[in-house]
Amino acid sequence: MRISVVIPSFNRADRIVRALESVFTQTLAAAEVIVVDDGSTDNTGDVIAARRTETIYLHQPRSGVSGARNVGLRRARGDWIAFLDSDDEWLPRKLEHQAAALQQHEDYRICHTNEIWIRNGRRVNPMKKHQKSGGWILQRCFPRCVISPSSVLIHRSVFDDVGFFDEELPACEDYDLWLRICARYPVLYLPHAMIKKYGGHADQLSRAWWGMDRFRIRALEKLIRSEVLSYDDHVLALKTLLSKAAIVMTGARKRGNHDLAAEYAGKLTLFQKLLKDLVTATPGVERMSP
Repeated sequence: MRISVVIPSFNRADRIVRALESVFTQTLAAAEVIVVDDGSTDNTGDVIAARRTETIYLHQPRSGVSGARNVGLRRARGDWIAFLDSDDEWLPRKLEHQAAALQQHEDYRICHTNEIWIRNGRRVNPMKKHQKSGGWILQRCFPRCVISPSSVLIHRSVFDDVGFFDEELPACEDYDLWLRICARYPVLYLPHAMIKKYGGHADQLSRAWWGMDRFRIRALEKLIRSEVLSYDDHVLALKTLLSKAAIVMTGARKRGNHDLAAEYAGKLTLFQKLLKDLVTATPGVERMSP
């Protein structure tokens, strides 16, 4: 098993050393470690050069985390891909445990683990809605992201099947990818915490955008257009779209953004019609147009 580690980073010279050290102290060594510097203006390059000569360092103009991960994916030579966000940290036996589990369950092409949450320097307990699981978990993916990028180990053939990260999504790009993967593949889950996931800092992507459900809606619309869903999954996806569109519409009205509110009111009407058509139709089911 040759594992390529892909670490996207932007202006995190103060944190990427911790991430890298957690990779280089793994009990199972990765075949290569690729850091994609997404247009940093700090001294990220100097920090990496001073710490580890075996790191593959790629610098690109600022394009976002999806573009950075995709650059790393295209450069990777391993048959398995592991992602690590530059502000997160692996526990020492993360790769070892995942590799052993995947060797025992050869039918799986993606494995993720439990995690430890650190917020503002203190450990916190995730709420029940964030609970991780394995198997065919697509329906659990609809409300929110239930897989952490830093926890996954994915066979590269999966990307040949479902595609890379969507660079047109400014946020929720991981949510979008997990939808596409989990609609086609079961997920192997290890219940032991294998990563430390850090939050609370000002440069978190989730803090940069209001109305994150706007991007989840786009991802769900794409999934429905792909026509890979079972009937039950299709129904639940549309119900989720109704809920999320209502949330965005209400939020836009509160902020006085009448154009956005009108846009999502229109989406609500469309999703209601599609759901009605789906549950009442005989063989032909109306689909959303591209």
